[in-house]
Amino acid sequence: MSNPHGLVIGKFYPPHAGHQLLIGAAASQCARVTVIAMAASHESIPLAVRMRWLRELHAALPNVVVTGIVDDIPVDYGNDAIWLAHVALMREALAGIDAPPVSAVFTSEPYGEELARHFDAMPVTLDTARLLAPISATRFRNDPSAYWDFIGAPVRADIAWRIVVVGAESTGTTTLSIALAQALRARGGAHGLTRWVPEYGRALSVEKLASAIAQAQLRGARRPGPEDLLWPSDEFTHIAATQNAMARDEAAVGGPLLVCDTDAFATAIWHERYVGHRSAAVEAIAEQDRGRLYLLTHHDGVPFEDDGLRDGEAIREWMTKRFADRLADTGRRSVVLHGDRAQRLDAALRAIDALLAEGWGFAPPLG
Repeated sequence: MSNPHGLVIGKFYPPHAGHQLLIGAAASQCARVTVIAMAASHESIPLAVRMRWLRELHAALPNVVVTGIVDDIPVDYGNDAIWLAHVALMREALAGIDAPPVSAVFTSEPYGEELARHFDAMPVTLDTARLLAPISATRFRNDPSAYWDFIGAPVRADIAWRIVVVGAESTGTTTLSIALAQALRARGGAHGLTRWVPEYGRALSVEKLASAIAQAQLRGARRPGPEDLLWPSDEFTHIAATQNAMARDEAAVGGPLLVCDTDAFATAIWHERYVGHRSAAVEAIAEQDRGRLYLLTHHDGVPFEDDGLRDGEAIREWMTKRFADRLADTGRRSVVLHGDRAQRLDAALRAIDALLAEGWGFAPPLG
């Protein structure tokens, strides 16, 4: 290739289709491409996360290398000293890269020619009018739902807000979460992509009980019930990690909101219920992907229905209180839902709309 080393720089706050277009074009024209993510320390998305996203988005391009550096220098394109300071950081980031000197600088911004001059490289400027990719990071941060189609799966997996329904046994968590996902999909647009994450622990309970029943039949023993199942602590660790992984998989292909019928935080409460004490391992997993809003289904007015897996009718009040206490203790935003199904769904949607009205809260980039 005529260009041995192409350079792409940016904040990637977050990376979007326009960035992917630029990096893909550079990769097609250069033997080697270095992408430098430059993030200010006060911004909402850490540098390490942006670098991970860029690597996952461009994993199929073996000639693309992603690196990054913290850049807390203000932007002033008319100030030579500030230009030199930014370029010095770029050179610092490049210092750890085993590559030939930069021969081409790829941008979609008016500053591209000046940046290329600092590297004595050829400027390549693409899609400054945003016609091929009508998106900018600023547009996305201001209204993620309107520009959701322009971010890739790794970014969606992290940015999508988890709306988590939790509650004691037989309080309508699954019914509500399914209805909530359907109501959000009916709004259309990006919300038409809303996904629903089922409860992995329940599926595992079905498997464990079926296995226990089969073994009892082989031994000629009495048929076991859910109260006979053993739940070692490490099994809850597995449940929590699997629940998180399921949520990430669904978020990667879904819309701005992800409806979860439980999460790892709830798994930690169930660990207390079955094992008798808290689990540091499960609670650590629960902090990895915190829900943005928790909807706690109260047990009052909801008859207990024994579906063959439930055995906690007597402790529903304790479970509801424990959920409420731990939600408060951990600073999770939550709403307690009362009333019939329609009233609970209406209250859940109002809580979500209040959350959306507050905005996504991205810190402004350093200007």
